[in-house]
Amino acid sequence: MRNDLTPIYKKYKGLWVTTLEDLVTVVGSGKTLQEARRDAENNGYTQTYAMFVPEKPFDLIGVL
Repeated sequence: MRNDLTPIYKKYKGLWVTTLEDLVTVVGSGKTLQEARRDAENNGYTQTYAMFVPEKPFDLIGVL
């Protein structure tokens, strides 16, 4: 499965984001991981995934 993260990149450059299991639905964000998790909790979400959105895009090859 491939997810298009372009909308997340455009909106959240340089920030931490927390997402739902689909990895594209953002439920919190912040300058630090703690802020992003707190934002998600304030929005009613406790089970989230977190990632940092870099300022500049880069190629990443990985296997899940």
